[in-house]
Parts: sequence; C-alpha cells; structure tokens
Amino acid sequence: MVYDYSELVEKTRQWAEQAGLSGWINNHVATEIDQFDSRSPDALFSSTDVTVGAITRPLIVAFMGGTGVGKSSLLNRLAGQDIARAGIARPTSREVTVYHHQSISIDNLPKHLPLSKINISQHDDESNKNIVWIDMPDFDSIERTNKEMVFQWLPHIDVLIYVVSPERYKDEKAWRLLLAEGARHAWLFVFNQWDRGQLGQYEDFNRQLQKAQFVEPVIFKTVCTDINQTDEFVLLKSTILSIATEHIVSQLEQRSLQVRKDELKQNLLNTATLLGSEMTLEPITELWIKQWQHTVKLLLQGFEWPLRQTANYYAEHAADLMANTNKVNQSLWDAWAQGLFNDGLDEFIINVSQMGLPVAPLRNDTSHIREKAQKIIQTQTELATRMALANPGNTLQRTFLKFMRLCEIVLPLTAMIWVGYKVFMGYYVSNMTDNHYLGIDFTIHSGLLIAVTWLIPYFILKKLQPSLRKSALKGLNKGLIIAFGIIESEVLTIIEKFTKQHAEQVSQLSLLIEHCSKTDGDQTLSIANDSPLHRMLMH
Repeated sequence: MVYDYSELVEKTRQWAEQAGLSGWINNHVATEIDQFDSRSPDALFSSTDVTVGAITRPLIVAFMGGTGVGKSSLLNRLAGQDIARAGIARPTSREVTVYHHQSISIDNLPKHLPLSKINISQHDDESNKNIVWIDMPDFDSIERTNKEMVFQWLPHIDVLIYVVSPERYKDEKAWRLLLAEGARHAWLFVFNQWDRGQLGQYEDFNRQLQKAQFVEPVIFKTVCTDINQTDEFVLLKSTILSIATEHIVSQLEQRSLQVRKDELKQNLLNTATLLGSEMTLEPITELWIKQWQHTVKLLLQGFEWPLRQTANYYAEHAADLMANTNKVNQSLWDAWAQGLFNDGLDEFIINVSQMGLPVAPLRNDTSHIREKAQKIIQTQTELATRMALANPGNTLQRTFLKFMRLCEIVLPLTAMIWVGYKVFMGYYVSNMTDNHYLGIDFTIHSGLLIAVTWLIPYFILKKLQPSLRKSALKGLNKGLIIAFGIIESEVLTIIEKFTKQHAEQVSQLSLLIEHCSKTDGDQTLSIANDSPLHRMLMH
C-alpha cells in the first residue's frame, strides 16, 4: 500500500502523538513532526471541480521578495492595471493579492488568514488562463502577520519568482527563506529596477544562486519605473506561460511531494536514532540484575542491626502477632532503605539512558514499584515471621521435640506401671512365702525411677525449646529474601514490557520510513537536463 503525502503525514502525526504521550520521544521532537505541512497547491481547489481548460489545475505562481523591490509593480504590469497596492511613501506590501482567470474558483483559501488581508482580482485573458498569480507580503517586514501570511501560502505555490533590487539583492531574511524552501518549488529570479543596477551586482547575485545549488539560474532584468525602457519582462511572462502545462504542473507536484517525503523520512530517521535499536536493549536485563544484586547487598548490610531489634520485638510480642492484633507495628523499611532503593533504580535508568534509549517510559513504569516496595517488604517479612513463630525451629528439631513430649508422658507412665507391677507381685509372693515385703529400698528406687523418667524429657524439652527470637530472625531474613525476589521480578516484568513496547514503536516508525520511500508506479519523476524546468530547480 502507498499512502499519499497528506495521509502519510497524518499517520506520522498520530504516531508522534502517542509516542510523545508515552514518553518515547520528547515534546520537541513530537512538535517538529507535528509541524510537517500536508498542504499542496491543488488543496486550493475543490477536488470535484479543478479542471480548467486542458490541464488538471492552474499553475500557482507567486512573487516573493523584500520591502521595496517592486513585486507589486511587476504584478500590476503583468495585469495591465493596478491590482496590487504598491506603496508610495513607504513601498510595503501588507496583504496577499491573488490574480486569476474568472473561470477559476479558489474554494479553499489557506486557513488562519484574515480575509481582510487577501485581495482577489479576476481577469478574462484567455492566454493567461492557466495561471494563478499571487503577490505575497514583504517577508522582511517588521509586521509579524506578514511573515505568517507568507508561510501560510508557501505550501500552495508551484513557482516562486524571487524579486530583488540593486539595493536589496543580498537581503538576508529572504535569502534564508530561499535556502529553506528551495527544493520544494521551481524558482525564477528577477533583478528589478535594473535601470539603477550594475553588471557587477548581477554577476554577484548569479554567483550566490549557483552557490545555493542552482546550476544555471534563470534571471530576468526588469524595469518597472519606466515601462518604455527595454527590459526582459516579456521574456519573463512568456517563460511562465510556457511552463503552465499539465505535464509541468504534474512534474512540479511530484518533485515537491518527493522533497517533502524525503524531508519527512530524514526527520523520522533522526527520530529512529533517538529510539535506539533492538540490539541495544539486549543487556538491559543483565544490567538490572547486576544493579539489584548490588543494592540488595547494601540493604542487607544496613538491615543487620534493625533485623535483630525487630526480631526481639516480634519475640516479645509473639502472642499479639499470632493473635493478629494491631499492637504489632514494626517495619524494617525506613527512609534510608527507600532512598537506597530509589538510588539503585535511578542509577539503572541512568545507565539505560547512556545506552541511547528513551527512559521516560521506564521511569514512569517503575514509579509504582518505588511506592510498593515498603508494602512488599512489610507484608512478606510479617508473613514469614508469623509462620516462623508458629513453627519454631527446623524440621529435625521439631520432630525430636515431639518425640520428647511423647516421652514425657510415656516414660513416667511406663515406670509407674512397672512399679505397680512390682508392688503387686511382691505382695503376692510375700503372702505365699516367708519373704519380707519389698521394703524401703524398693520404695526409694521406684520413686527415683518415676521421677527420672519424667524429669529427663522435661529437662530436654526445656533446654532444646527453639528460641522465639531466633525463629523471628529467621522469618525476617526469609521474608526479606522473598520480598527482594518479588521486587526484582516486578522490575524484570517492567523491563519485558518496555522491550515489547520499544519493538512496537520501532516497527511502526520503520513502516512509516518505508512508506516515505514508496511511490505510485505511474509517478516517476524525470526532468530532462535540457528542460527549462531543470534550470528552475535547486539541485
């Protein structure tokens, strides 16, 4: 698919708008892209009624120059009547004069122009039927509206007649405009008021134009103060009439379109360098992991003392913590930790920026993790501490303690059963024989046995009971590691999103650049070197 220029500019503006809002390009770049002008000469005419005579639309020719060079006088001479207001006391043009055949209908005047500043005159000269003449305001005027009107009309011009005088042929403002607009238009040059000019001035002006990349600039010497004096005005008029053909108009349209597309393409290529390449993105993940490992190391070093204090606090308030009351409100994440975390993220973003990548989207997406970090740390450390206090010690230790609790019950019971059995059997045997009953030694020994079978498990349970402080400390450390992993994972997710969005932006931009290089099959620009038009173009 090949977009026409206006559609291409609109799609580029849409891309620039969303890219600017997302932070992929800055406001300055977005504004530059938005300023690309999609207007053209044929935009002045209705798309359903532009046919005039044998050509698609008329040739748009405009006089341009500084104050007092005689632009209005040239147009009046061409029309054979005073249609453009030439100044007397101070020869300054403050309005746009449009002069065209009565059969031509200019339906779409440039926007944002005051109608009071546009003077429209018509004629019925059939030989001048296929040309619209425009006299533009003095570009070097101190009036701001003059400059604005010139820029409003420039996109609609096919041929610019650059008018100078012996005193003003080195006009800096008009010369800058020529260099800026040169490739977009065809140019004819008029050295007006030649009756006061010198050959050296003409040759100097010619050299300047050649430096501006006009191979053989077409320059006419005219005199408007004394029309009886011989000059090259008739040659100027006949030259313009000779190029007012459908073929030339089409060539000018194609050239102007291609120049604008090339300018748009160059701007997009410059923008593409600001986005960076996909190859540049490859080390970002590794860069973050390395940065995060360094930050975690610093955080753990700084948390060493607060962890001990917090573990003591949780051990003392274990009952409140397990009961899920609001009395326990202890947080490791303080202003120092938040500052260190922010510094780590900022350093990572700075490193990404130094790789030539736009970091505004990354900075925006990481803003929420800065706010969530404290909550993540608090949630994970408290949860891990609760679990550690609910199940203190390690698995082997807890299993052994369960066994000791069982022994604390079973061993004394077993001892008492054995003593009871001995008492019963001793009593039974003593009745059948003359042996004495068990005696005092048995009583002492059996009591000691029962006491030892209870005291030993009890003593072991007391001595091997896991420390709540150590369990809380273990839970806090485990919670920290889990929280750090969550934070790292969230940032990695943000980086993955950033990478995908970057690829989408680069893809969209590459597609626009590709369309800038495409042309319709039938629209191939070919201007012969011996063509009159060739001398009018900047190369």
